[in-house]
Amino acid sequence: MKRKKNDRWIAIVLGILFFTPLLLADEIVQQFKNPSFSGQGTSAHYLTIENQEKSRRDKIQDDIEAALKAEERALENTTLAKFIRNLESRIYAQLSKQLVDNMFGNEESSYSGSFTLEGNTITYQRTEQCGEDGVCVEVIIMTITDTEGSETVITIPIGTGGF
Repeated sequence: MKRKKNDRWIAIVLGILFFTPLLLADEIVQQFKNPSFSGQGTSAHYLTIENQEKSRRDKIQDDIEAALKAEERALENTTLAKFIRNLESRIYAQLSKQLVDNMFGNEESSYSGSFTLEGNTITYQRTEQCGEDGVCVEVIIMTITDTEGSETVITIPIGTGGF
């Protein structure tokens, strides 16, 4: 029995001696993965952080703008807002009909006129224009002057062409 015990110890010692040269060790080196601590790739790391922060700020700003636009659309789609738009449209249609009747009416037509609409002055004058070929055509010259003083002139021929 003593011999078996000694054999075991001898096997253990021989095993340790045999495998000891195969064991390799290296020194333990602490390295940080975060570039803020290690210094390697720091600029790229800071750039990534800045891009993430900018993306977050832009998203917050876009969300705020989208919410404001949604609120504005909701206010424009109320029943009262729709009614006012419809009423304005009908009033403008009636005004334009009266203007056309005044300009183009045969017996009751006026040869000139002027009115102001929301700060814009609209004047018209019925006159004759003669071309280079000597042919004269009756026209209405309409001048629209906006609040800043800019003018738009529209020349409308009368009695030419046909439907």
